[in-house]
Amino acid sequence: MVLKQSSLKERYKEQGYAIAEGLIDVEQELQPIISEYEELLDTLAYQKYKDGIISSTYSTLPFGHKLAAILNEAGSDFYQSLEISLPQKGVHTDTPIHHGPATFNLLRSSNLLDAVEEFIGPEISSNPVQHIRIKPPERLLTGHQRGPKLFAQTIWHQDQGTVTEEADKSEILTVWIPVVDATEENGCLTVVPGSHKNGLNVHCDTGVVGKNAPSGTHEIPTRIVGSIRQALPMKAGDVLFMNKLTMHASLPNVSDGIRWSFDLRYNPTGQPTGRPWFPGFIARSRSNPESELRDPKAWAENWRSVRNHLANLETPRYQRWSSKDPLCA
Repeated sequence: MVLKQSSLKERYKEQGYAIAEGLIDVEQELQPIISEYEELLDTLAYQKYKDGIISSTYSTLPFGHKLAAILNEAGSDFYQSLEISLPQKGVHTDTPIHHGPATFNLLRSSNLLDAVEEFIGPEISSNPVQHIRIKPPERLLTGHQRGPKLFAQTIWHQDQGTVTEEADKSEILTVWIPVVDATEENGCLTVVPGSHKNGLNVHCDTGVVGKNAPSGTHEIPTRIVGSIRQALPMKAGDVLFMNKLTMHASLPNVSDGIRWSFDLRYNPTGQPTGRPWFPGFIARSRSNPESELRDPKAWAENWRSVRNHLANLETPRYQRWSSKDPLCA
């Protein structure tokens, strides 16, 4: 049962998050994404095998086990081939990125945008801070592939802490969508209820490096997070709406299957996105519907154009904290 919008907004205001159950149609909107990614992984596996990078295509393995096997052989940088955003550093003209039509359709889902409109109004832009999170079972990953990465456990952070200061006043709404059921066993999100009321906390350098370290190469110290934490198991098709100041992390995947989700953002059109060099797009406009981007090919081309541009520039500065901050001592 989907929460009524009034209840949804009240919980969001009080707790810093709210879950709308069954908002996304699993068969019509999520299954095409699963099929899209299964085909993509098969294609990538064949190419890596042909190039001698992996020893097998792992064609008989289920999706999550296949991904783990490829990551173990090809390295964590392989995950970028599945991503819907560019890495924070090391962008080249051939940096892989995936923008399939099924994924684009999810970003423009009518049911989703109806709910988003209740939070931020009718002029909605898809914020370019966006990720796909496919977490294989940790037991299948070799040691160097474990730890905080986009495809593994996420460390404690606030989403406002992962964008530039110019977006501090932007009404950025985090939207988290499980493609398969997210459980405590397979690594669902966990939050600190009400933490959005306490402002932005310091995020300290973890020392984790690499293209697929999370935006969380910086994390909130455990002593600030505290002990009051709430795990958020969700069904496929549920949607979590979260305040950009809500402290959250994810649990490790100790199950035998994958935990698969989309980590999206939306903001009122015209407000800073916190990633000025990445391309957002107008997802809905009540005042000027013609301005909406409706072509998935154009979406993909926008990202390719930005990739080519960034390949010739110095890496932009993402983090606002110094490793010398006394709170990180």
